Amino acid sequence: MRKLKLQVQMSVDGFIAGTNYEMDWVTCPWTDDIKKYVVDITEPVDTILLGKNLAMGFIPHWASQAEGEDVWFVNKMNNSRRVVFSKSLVKLEWENVTLAKGELVEEVKKIKAQDGKDMIAYGGVNFASSLIKANLIDEFHLFVNPVAIGKGLSIFNGLDAKKNFKPVKTQTFDCGITVLNYLPQ
Repeated sequence: MRKLKLQVQMSVDGFIAGTNYEMDWVTCPWTDDIKKYVVDITEPVDTILLGKNLAMGFIPHWASQAEGEDVWFVNKMNNSRRVVFSKSLVKLEWENVTLAKGELVEEVKKIKAQDGKDMIAYGGVNFASSLIKANLIDEFHLFVNPVAIGKGLSIFNGLDAKKNFKPVKTQTFDCGITVLNYLPQ
């Protein structure tokens, strides 16, 4: 079965967005060492899973061939299969994007059972929280930014029970971000 990775930016106090979904606290310019880490975890991926809200900015950003972005990464983001999970969208205007309208757990399990390489999910808070709560994440890559925002939105809200994790790797990068890599137990 394919592995599903989760990659999210978060604050030291565990939030991935402010209370109104603000991301203005993510200000560390990425250095070559963190870019290499992202390439290493993304290279074995052929499918990207996105919630509707994140997809609305994510897909147009990469499709625009955003200036200053790494060419390899732009191609990876545009050429990988992308699946957007939404109950409200009727259709999508982008190429190489599939709309998943069924129950999240069933849809993700169906994709995991298909032939292919690893998959990666980029969090929006509700989407990532739902994946975590349903025990669908196989590998966590938490990009902890050197900032505390006091209050905000956490991907671990709404858990029904305690979740234990096995630490795999911790790495601090020149830009100040520390990545915590965990496996669920």
